Amino acid sequence: MARPLSTIAPDWWDYTTLDTSLLQDAAKLSAEDMAQLSRPGFEVKFYDTLAEFYMAEALEYIHAWQQGTPDNPVGICGPIGPTQQLPLVALLVNELNLNLNHAHFWGMDEWFLRDSNGGGRETPSSHPLSFERADRELCFDRIKPELQMSEENLHFPKADVSEYEKSYEAVRCAVMQGGQGEVKHWAFNDPVRREGEYSDAPPSPQEYRQLGTRVVELHPLTLIQNARTSGGGNIPLVPTHALTVGPKQTWMADKVSIWHPGMHDNSFGMRLSTLMISKGVEDSSCPMSLLAGHSNVQFNFFRDAIGSCETEMN
Repeated sequence: MARPLSTIAPDWWDYTTLDTSLLQDAAKLSAEDMAQLSRPGFEVKFYDTLAEFYMAEALEYIHAWQQGTPDNPVGICGPIGPTQQLPLVALLVNELNLNLNHAHFWGMDEWFLRDSNGGGRETPSSHPLSFERADRELCFDRIKPELQMSEENLHFPKADVSEYEKSYEAVRCAVMQGGQGEVKHWAFNDPVRREGEYSDAPPSPQEYRQLGTRVVELHPLTLIQNARTSGGGNIPLVPTHALTVGPKQTWMADKVSIWHPGMHDNSFGMRLSTLMISKGVEDSSCPMSLLAGHSNVQFNFFRDAIGSCETEMN
């Protein structure tokens, strides 16, 4: 039987094309149920305050960077969304007097501005939505000059992805952090269009996991989400394409740590990806579910943001 068309964007794959019974099971989960979905290789953690939540996220940077040595530098890949952890990272580095000589950082994604010929370039740091700009202003520019890591240890995605990809082969990535978007992505690993060889089925999990850092066209739901969270609802402000760290690089990280403060995805979405990873249900129409195949994944939730999936008319 052919899979249903997306109820969001019929020309695309997304989680609305999954089996109805799976979606219904996800919606029924309580917060207590979600806590029981931890298994070997997948841990579900809860935080009772946002202060604890963002401090724990910031501490992952510190713990990763503390492992670095001259012979074995260590890095962390971090998201823009959430961002509240970034000033805390700088504060901790300064307070601990942590020298970042042997530390690395990867920005996990960046907007891509297409030109009229179908090419393009990464968004410059002068762009109001630039992720590199946010990382620098919220974190790295706030670290004491004598403690800062060198520019060559800061890796941001560029239109030519070769150097960015090579850096993962040269330096151990202790943690890849991420948020979860409404289309159930990490970074901008969105579902693909429903066309060509993917007219009848999305890419297999094995096929999707081979994708490296690349330019992607963004699912309409991702455009709407980023306009809502970063652009005051101004959808035309949001670029239609982006550079994203690939699953290939994600699987090179020792650990994948996903942070759910409740503002980037909703109550249903947080339940769905948790259930699918716990049960090993992998489908690239819900890209986050593919993390079921990684050996060390942690989902971090702000408890009050989990909410419920009960129908309300307010």
